[in-house]
Amino acid sequence: MNSLLLYRNMEHQKLFDDMAALLDGFAAASAVECANGLIEIASAYGFSGNLWHCFLALCLATHENAYSTSCEIRGDLGGTLSSLALRDFAVFKALFDKDITTLDRFTADGGKGFWAEIADFHPAGAESRIYNKRVRDRILELAVALSHAEDAEGVRASVSGFYREFGVGKYGLNKAFRVEENGHEARMVPVVNVEHVYFDDIVGYQLQKDKLIENTEAFLRGRAANNVLLFGDAGTGKSSCIKAVLNEYYGQGLRIIEVYKHQFHALSSILEQIQDRNYRFIIYMDDLSFEESELEYKYLKAIIEGGLGRKPKNVLIYATSNRRHLIREKFSDKRELDDELHQNDTVQEKLSLVARFGVTIYFGAPDKRQFGGIVKALAERNHIRIPEEELLAEANKWELSHGGLSGRTAAQFITYLLGTRGE
Repeated sequence: MNSLLLYRNMEHQKLFDDMAALLDGFAAASAVECANGLIEIASAYGFSGNLWHCFLALCLATHENAYSTSCEIRGDLGGTLSSLALRDFAVFKALFDKDITTLDRFTADGGKGFWAEIADFHPAGAESRIYNKRVRDRILELAVALSHAEDAEGVRASVSGFYREFGVGKYGLNKAFRVEENGHEARMVPVVNVEHVYFDDIVGYQLQKDKLIENTEAFLRGRAANNVLLFGDAGTGKSSCIKAVLNEYYGQGLRIIEVYKHQFHALSSILEQIQDRNYRFIIYMDDLSFEESELEYKYLKAIIEGGLGRKPKNVLIYATSNRRHLIREKFSDKRELDDELHQNDTVQEKLSLVARFGVTIYFGAPDKRQFGGIVKALAERNHIRIPEEELLAEANKWELSHGGLSGRTAAQFITYLLGTRGE
């Protein structure tokens, strides 16, 4: 294992080393611990089949090194780095060829040992607590492909193909992230269960969706693109559009990092961590607004545009807000401005943040007719069979006591019907 040059210091390095030693005929006392380690990982990731092969595929899929990060999105570009990686893949090929059922000689006591079952593992449930089903299934497919690879070249072809399709490590295998702070260090933590919302699921607002799609696709193609502010009435689909952007374009290398207002001081650290990766990142700020006494907006202004540091080309900021100008304004502010010598300077200070969003998209509350259209579309989508006149009458009664006319109110009404009238 000391011959590995690039694939070192893996997340599960101890289990990797112990299993390799065990398969080479050493450290027989660690057999039970190794088996337990493989089973625990299988339970967390939802693995099945040969757990040793699944584990090796996981090590390759998650290890960020000079070769794997160069392959993400772009694939194997050849050169010395590719040749050096081939040496490591020869080691992995040898490990894939090891038959773990032979380890039953360490555990069998006159009957069948447990390694044969670990080589053909069938979990009670196939859910993954770490990755979504698509990524989990792709790692399982990678494990099977690598087990059938004829040589190190075959391993390289399968692994580099995986990196090109999915990327590597947490950024490659997850769609979205939240920020977790530990002292002065900001760490990106994957969000596993992202809501599966697509643009077709959002009824209406076609012009708004088209404007957001146009900007996002330009960004993904490496063309000039703007930061975006989605503002307007509550429950009109602003946040759902951001989720739809992620789900629609994740396969093209788009990732989202959700940042809260109190974490703006960590933005510089976040940008440093992602600026050299081959993905496109959207920094997502939901329900963004500031009270008069909150000064975080000044820091955000400098990060977006105006500070000495240059925002990386692979990063945009998308924000949603119920306020057009983001900073709360009151009638009393007008009276206070009357006492100021430079009134225009104060006004410009408050407007300068929203001006840094090159694209602003307004989401207005639907009128009665549009609300009815949303209700009918959602009812049809959910196979609710109620006469239209009765459906709209019930929807109108619902919205009067549940937040007024909005797409969110319509969705909540449909949920109510599914819960009370569903089979």
